[in-house]
Order: sequence, then C-alpha cells, then structure tokens
Amino acid sequence: MFYMLISRTRQNLSAEDYGKLGQLAQAFYDNIPAGLTLHGDWAAQDGSRTFALLETDNSEFLELIQSPFRPYVDMELFPVTPMSGWGKPV
Repeated sequence: MFYMLISRTRQNLSAEDYGKLGQLAQAFYDNIPAGLTLHGDWAAQDGSRTFALLETDNSEFLELIQSPFRPYVDMELFPVTPMSGWGKPV
C-alpha cells in the first residue's frame, strides 16, 4: 500500500534539536528498512514541509519509523492510491 507522509519541522527547535533531527534523518536515509520503499521525497519551495511517497504492506511499521522524529516534526500520514488520468486507479 502507498502512503503520503507530510512532515513539518516544529518551530523553536534549538540548535541541538536540529542536530539530532539531522542525525535521525541521515540514519534513516542511509538504512531504509527492508519492507519499506521510498518512492520519492520532495520539499516545499518555501521549506515549510516535506512530502514522501512510501510503500509498505505493514502499516504498523510506519509508526515505528515515525516515532523517533515525533519530538522534532509534526507528521500527517495518508493512504494514497496511484492514478493514471482523472479518476482512473492504476
């Protein structure tokens, strides 16, 4: 199943918090867990949020992935369906 993850870095993080967040992100990208496919990652041009298209068959797995980031980032996760054209699921 596909999921869209929208992440917004919390305001008023300290320099130390940003450092920890950067370390968490690098560790994730260096070791994307088996069972998860990252199809793409985008940032809003204004830097206000990021968007990631993820695929996994285990939705509970997504909470484990998100949990280390929760002190630093607000996240929204939505199941999504690939489409081809207007209203035509792939």
